[in-house]
Order: sequence, then C-alpha cells, then structure tokens
Amino acid sequence: MRSAGTEDHARVKISEGHVGWADVIFVMEKKHIRRIQDKFRDSVIGKRIICLNISDDYKYMDEDLIGLLESSMSEYLQEWLA
Repeated sequence: MRSAGTEDHARVKISEGHVGWADVIFVMEKKHIRRIQDKFRDSVIGKRIICLNISDDYKYMDEDLIGLLESSMSEYLQEWLA
C-alpha cells in the first residue's frame, strides 16, 4: 500500500508511477477522482477507483482521520485478505 496526494502541496504527490503500480486507487473525495482521471487519463483505464467520502480537512497522521480510514477501508481489506 502506498499513499500520495493530488494537491500541489502534498507531502508525496501522486505520479504516473503510483497509478501504474496500483491495482486499486482509494481517494477521500470525489474531486480527487476527477483530478486523477484528468491527469492520468490513459493510465487509469481498467483501474478501480474507490471514493471513501471522507472530507480532506485533516492534518497528516491525525488520529481521527486514521480511525475513519481504518473503518472505511475495513470492508475492502477483509475482501482482499479472505
């Protein structure tokens, strides 16, 4: 699992390499899907992009954000680990 952002000021900004490496891409908000699709149009063909519908208002490693991510992603992780 890797993490990258879509904003210019992101600590790690999403790249063509991230998109190519990923089987599934999780985003927090719908605007992130649009940004990824616009920037990496050809690379996202056939990729599954899942929006977690979590507002992107948290600081890096915020405990509340971590809890939301864990609960939002648990069903997907259980599916893949089964």
